[in-house]
Amino acid sequence: MKQVINFRASDIRFKMNFSQIPGQKEVIIRLIRSVQEERVSHAQIFTGPEGCGSLAIALAYAKYISCENRNETDSCGTCRSCVKYEKMIHPDLHFVFPVIKKDKKDTEPVSDSFIETWREYVGKSPYITLNGWLNSIGVGNAQGLIFSSEAAEIIKKLNLKTFESDFKIMIIWLPEKMHPSAANKLLKLIEEPHERTIFLLVSEEPDKVIPTILSRCQMIRLPGFSNNEITDFLVKTFSTDKQKASETAGVANGNIIKAIELLENEDSSFQNLDRFKNLMRFAWKRDIISLINWSEDISTTGREAQKDFLTYSLRILRENLMLTLDQQKNNLVYLAGEEAVFSRNFHPFIHQNNICYLTDEFNRAFSHVESNGNSRIIFLDFALRITRLIDRTVKA
Repeated sequence: MKQVINFRASDIRFKMNFSQIPGQKEVIIRLIRSVQEERVSHAQIFTGPEGCGSLAIALAYAKYISCENRNETDSCGTCRSCVKYEKMIHPDLHFVFPVIKKDKKDTEPVSDSFIETWREYVGKSPYITLNGWLNSIGVGNAQGLIFSSEAAEIIKKLNLKTFESDFKIMIIWLPEKMHPSAANKLLKLIEEPHERTIFLLVSEEPDKVIPTILSRCQMIRLPGFSNNEITDFLVKTFSTDKQKASETAGVANGNIIKAIELLENEDSSFQNLDRFKNLMRFAWKRDIISLINWSEDISTTGREAQKDFLTYSLRILRENLMLTLDQQKNNLVYLAGEEAVFSRNFHPFIHQNNICYLTDEFNRAFSHVESNGNSRIIFLDFALRITRLIDRTVKA
């Protein structure tokens, strides 16, 4: 019988408290100590793998810094500052995040153009992805960017005096998406910070942040969550069955965002799995007409959805290689449900002789999509290349 989920993330509003984060205890203790000992760095960057809770940590940290009645382990949750932080309307809290142009004729947008949607979206859950955020603002085929126009907004906000708190706090989500001109102006602000100003950067790809910014920020590295932490979180938050939660945590492999998506958005995973299965089936059969139709179909989706498919496929390739290498006995395979059923027969096609070439092709396609290439050309060329890499000596 299929497990019924009693709650969905859309029905729950996560509080911005350290106590609501199901892990990262060592990092949280360090952050709390820095506030209590009054040695908060003016520029910090939180980074780790996707789904490590970096944005949740930054929000809880900012709230704790501004709390009027903080305790030894968390913000109070009831003071004037905490109440405003929960609604993300505190006058000394500012946000910068990737946005999109609604129209080619539009002037460059800034984060404040989407601030109401941001407050609503992140206020429900700080465990978000760029793809999810952009979809919430009607991304279409565009890619998110922190435009150069944002620099003037940052300077304007930080020139203001604090209204209610001791510090102005600016949270910059995904600084790697920042236009170079905006990044260079941010660098100057970090080098010569305004009085009582704190920058909290949240990055998934710090290697894409300009090195001069990285060198001036205190690096806070976050690991992925443990399977037990994710399992307990899913049981407590969604009231799901512990076995289902444990299976989901295993597949998510430390990524709490993926765990939530798997639990409540099974349709998206099924769609990606279905596309992957069709690609591999048509490639093995050398069915060129079907591959053309396949590439036409995926090219009609948005770029973020295309990147999501390619990322998903890389994970499935990895899991199937582990099956081929008989690593399930070492608990190194993270598959459940339909993925496990499909992989039971498919995994012999993925082996040491073709995995590197397959991975290269998926990564190359991802890079071309991210560079705004023509998706019809990208995916047709990609699909045809895959036909040369699927082992036809394995019995289908």
